[in-house]
Amino acid sequence: MRRALRSWLCAGIMLMLGVQAAGAATRQIAITLDDAPRNDTAHFDGATRTTRLLAVLEAARVEQIAFFCNSVRMDAAGAARIQAYADAGHLIANHTHTHGDLHRMGVDAFLADFATADAALRGLTNFRPWMRFPYLNEGETVEVRDAVRSELRKRGYLSAYITVDNYDWYMDRMFQEAVAAGKKIAFDRLRDAYVELLTDSVEFYDAIAVKQLGRSPRHVLLLHENDLAALYLGDLIARLRDTGWEIISPEAAYQDPIARIEPDTLALGQGRVMALAIAQGYTGPGRRWEDQELLKREFERRRVWE
Repeated sequence: MRRALRSWLCAGIMLMLGVQAAGAATRQIAITLDDAPRNDTAHFDGATRTTRLLAVLEAARVEQIAFFCNSVRMDAAGAARIQAYADAGHLIANHTHTHGDLHRMGVDAFLADFATADAALRGLTNFRPWMRFPYLNEGETVEVRDAVRSELRKRGYLSAYITVDNYDWYMDRMFQEAVAAGKKIAFDRLRDAYVELLTDSVEFYDAIAVKQLGRSPRHVLLLHENDLAALYLGDLIARLRDTGWEIISPEAAYQDPIARIEPDTLALGQGRVMALAIAQGYTGPGRRWEDQELLKREFERRRVWE
């Protein structure tokens, strides 16, 4: 009886997650960029970064990605950049006003920050009521997590989870530090590191999904509106396509059955696939390249700059 009950429960979970037959569909992934509109850096000013990103996406025939915005940076120039993304058909969503950390701010201050961004963004073309938690921090206690989840639902918001975590932000930080220090950049090696390590991260999280959920979901890739994306997002898209991935709209990705499941865990900082896996008892490798020292050593090994 117990064995039959376990089999029935397992079948029910897999049905809810929409298990695919082996080889039934091309693997799919959507691209999202956090922290827009980022400020000028040592390499690109913000306007140039926006122009390059739009050109890259057009050349790669990617019709729609999502930009998660911090409204504190939306002065006249910043607002014009966000409008340019929207005018090109891309989606605009909420990443809070100041990029505040829920784990430090507390529920009330965090929700006020979120509401400020909502007021600034809601009237924009292609706005979507999606909220991406800064640092992917969704609460250190069940009470905090559930209080914010409840408020998002009341306001008609989707918690805009990711499924593929990575440290592209740290790769870009190392790049900015190297440029500022006047180091000689081997841009071909930088491109290869960016593309190969991010592709490896995609495969890592997809393998966990297939093992734990029984299928490859419609993935959501976390990236940031930074200079490395402006330089090499087109190369990353080409590599993903070459390895069997279809680039889809975030709107399509958030129609996946896992969008309707809020994992019953506090281990949410690496996205929904890992959270669901942990909730199901996953005990395998927890990270791929999400380690600053590991990335630093890898970039040194590749001699990306001197």
